Amino acid sequence: MRTNRCRWMTALLAALAGAMAHGARAADAGATYGAHWKRWQVQVNVADLASLQRGARDFVGYCLGCHSLRYERWSRLGKDLKIPPAVLQKDLIPPGQKPQDYIISPMTADAAKWFGKQPPDLSLIARYRGPNYLYRYLKTFYVDSARPTGVNNLVYPSVAMPDVLSSLEGLKVAVYRTVEVPGPHGTTLKRQVFAHFRQIAPGSMTRAQFDQFVHDTVNFLYYVSDPQRAERHRLGVWVILFLIAFTWLAWLLYREYWKDVR
Repeated sequence: MRTNRCRWMTALLAALAGAMAHGARAADAGATYGAHWKRWQVQVNVADLASLQRGARDFVGYCLGCHSLRYERWSRLGKDLKIPPAVLQKDLIPPGQKPQDYIISPMTADAAKWFGKQPPDLSLIARYRGPNYLYRYLKTFYVDSARPTGVNNLVYPSVAMPDVLSSLEGLKVAVYRTVEVPGPHGTTLKRQVFAHFRQIAPGSMTRAQFDQFVHDTVNFLYYVSDPQRAERHRLGVWVILFLIAFTWLAWLLYREYWKDVR
């Protein structure tokens, strides 16, 4: 009897959680946000293994189809992120690839024909562009029927990449407002300035869940751009402690040598 009651309560809580998530996603539709998108920042942390593991999973699921990480091996990724070899092979490594292989996209040579250019390798993108750039880029896609892919991007106007995360985030449009700016010879010109995004269709995630998804993906790319960074941080603590101890010993030695010198 008690077991059945516990199961019933578990099922009820799960249903309530699902209803709340669905309600939150529905509430996002029609909402406006993003007026200050240029101030958006992401806190990266290569010591957060849970975030890096989720980011690796998300990269494989949504990015690896087009983008490679040609300076990172699967085996190195598994070692750094403490992913068991069996899990790495089963859930992350594509069929036909081995742990010692570099992380190469299976995208065919037709990619340039499909998108107008070859999708770039993302091994060093976080070092080149910075994590904040990537975070804003992934969060500022919007519907634009004038573009071949049907979407555009505030960070990278006329972007060739489709919005592969739209099923998670949902669809949004960019709303512009007209402002007057000084023109030549005392004239006044009218210019369209971005005002905010308006959600027109919900995705499978709430806005908070999608923010976490993008954070984990950017955090993973930040790790990939310099896999030694976490090790340097760990060693740096011991180096600082050694220097403190060495300074203390040097001071004791100095005091011993000069104690009779007045």
